[in-house]
Amino acid sequence: MNRRKLLSLLPAAVAVGSTRSFGKALDPAVVTEAGYTMAVQCWSFKKFTLFEAIEKSAQAGAQAVEIFAGQLLSPEKKNIKVGHEMPAEEIAAMQAHAKKHNIAIVNFGVVNVPNNEEQARKMFEFGKTLGLYGISTESIGSLDILEKLSQEYDIKVCFHNHPRPTALWNPDTILKAIEGRHANVGFCADLGHWASSGLDPLEVIKKIAPHVHAFHMKDRSSIEKPTHEEIFGKGIINLTAILDEVRKHGFKGNVSIEYEHNWDNNVPDITQCVTFLRDYAKKKA
Repeated sequence: MNRRKLLSLLPAAVAVGSTRSFGKALDPAVVTEAGYTMAVQCWSFKKFTLFEAIEKSAQAGAQAVEIFAGQLLSPEKKNIKVGHEMPAEEIAAMQAHAKKHNIAIVNFGVVNVPNNEEQARKMFEFGKTLGLYGISTESIGSLDILEKLSQEYDIKVCFHNHPRPTALWNPDTILKAIEGRHANVGFCADLGHWASSGLDPLEVIKKIAPHVHAFHMKDRSSIEKPTHEEIFGKGIINLTAILDEVRKHGFKGNVSIEYEHNWDNNVPDITQCVTFLRDYAKKKA
């Protein structure tokens, strides 16, 4: 199926009457002039511990990080894995290390959220402790619970997409599922995975912009086949137009740089991605 046909699967317009949440916002201290936060998805540093990922994100000039479950906590505590079941003292240590490096922890994901309120609530309690803006997930089957807890805790639920043939590769699937739901429920838009699926990320964003709460931002050299990440502005994904589009609809979320390339030494590349986002923010302020 070609890209044009795939895009025709999306509805011609977003759901009528949907509005952006006026709930909890990101800490103004880590928000750019353009209204978003420059974060790094710690998966970009999956070969390192979370403490090292925080340090590398700070080195790259980022303001924040999106943590993921399962990353080892620190070089000294490789027996502790990041997640909502961490001991309280280790959560506090994680927060202290981030603060030491002037990094905010803004999102958690991509995480599986069980369709069980008691179990799911533990994740939102973890999010409350960290002061999270959002939780990224693909657990569309837990939507009722996620919607309820997103309102109770005022934490955004950001549905993420992996490439086809995974369940949420087609953004129409998410869009239909969240129609009529609370505005705290929306998208974590992974641009690279849409490109790998043969979808033009800009055209997708034009359809779903009011519902975007967060990004896994990537640039690629192709929108026809899977390719590795490019430094922002060096590929063919129109990141400037994408940011323009969501900001027209009041986007005030986090932009997580997810750079799945040069795994052993990608800080210089991520630094250039941060510079791209910072320069955009200054121009659009």
